Amino acid sequence: MRDISNGYTGDSSADRTRILARALPPLLVVLGIVWQAVTPQEITGTPFFTAAPLVAAPLFARWVAAFFGAVGILAAVLLHVVGGKVTQDAAAQYLTTKLATIAFATVLAVLIHGVVERARNQAATARGVAEAAQRAVLPTPPTRIDGLHLAARYEAARTDTLVGGDFYAALHTPYGVRLIVGDVRGKGLGAIETVAVVLGAFWEAADSEPCLPTLADRLEKALIRGAERRRAADSSESFATCVLGEIPPGRHILRILNRGHPEPFLLDAAGSVTRLSPREFALPLGLGHLNVRTCQPDQWPLPPDSTLLLYTDGLSESRDAPGDFYDPVRHLEGRIFSSPEALLASVTKDVRRHTNGARDDDMALLAITRVQ
Repeated sequence: MRDISNGYTGDSSADRTRILARALPPLLVVLGIVWQAVTPQEITGTPFFTAAPLVAAPLFARWVAAFFGAVGILAAVLLHVVGGKVTQDAAAQYLTTKLATIAFATVLAVLIHGVVERARNQAATARGVAEAAQRAVLPTPPTRIDGLHLAARYEAARTDTLVGGDFYAALHTPYGVRLIVGDVRGKGLGAIETVAVVLGAFWEAADSEPCLPTLADRLEKALIRGAERRRAADSSESFATCVLGEIPPGRHILRILNRGHPEPFLLDAAGSVTRLSPREFALPLGLGHLNVRTCQPDQWPLPPDSTLLLYTDGLSESRDAPGDFYDPVRHLEGRIFSSPEALLASVTKDVRRHTNGARDDDMALLAITRVQ
């Protein structure tokens, strides 16, 4: 069967929004001046002058918010003078009221900026901690292993959630290069803990287990033990879908054991894309006790210059605004990529274009190219 299925036009859209938002404070000042100039004296531009520093507060530095407040005050005074009422007591009192309103809004804007800045600093600290956790749990695989070129990428659904339940790893073992890409149930710290358990078991067992089914069994046992230690009400509450891959040394073949995960894709040197669908799907890790039968891996040829693409459902379930799923076949079929890094960069850019940067799930990608 031929077809294929994660900081970005979404970025360009966000950039346009930020540019428009930053243009709003000076626009409000201009609108206030024009409004007061073309309307009767009883109608003023004070609401516009008042809004300008308040809008500027979360978008600019503190002094910029104060600057727009000062500009509003100056504009109100000049317009009052031009209106010819500066010597009238009632008009002077009216002006004082307007200036006090704008000044109060300016002080409030400065205070709002302080609150926003503290929140940003806290978010930056949280992102830094999350990024450190991601690096610890998901170390970057080597770029070259035994005649293979590798590239990995983790794309968070939102900038404030750098780490979710997606994971990947690649190891050189006595049985060849072994790979894993998967997705644990849930989000947050619990998901990160489960990822650490699965990857820790993979790094330990990949060197010693002779075949993929026994390797999967080791991962499953580790996952269940981890759930029991956390005193989960039901060990089935902790599970992970994954794809285990193996490329034996000196053999141009690929073995895949799919534990309830989206099927990988194989891109050949001519640009054709093949979905690697298993003969039978196995249950996710942590749920294997529900099926007594041991599933065997499937095997495919791995020609020179072909690339294996492993991914999580953040790719295959990405939707656009009308709700249509991302179609990777349309993007990848017939295309040739210079490297696995170029493939992942193209895929992530295309997904961002499709979703306009509004994905609901994290996306992990692992690409492996045979260069011999």
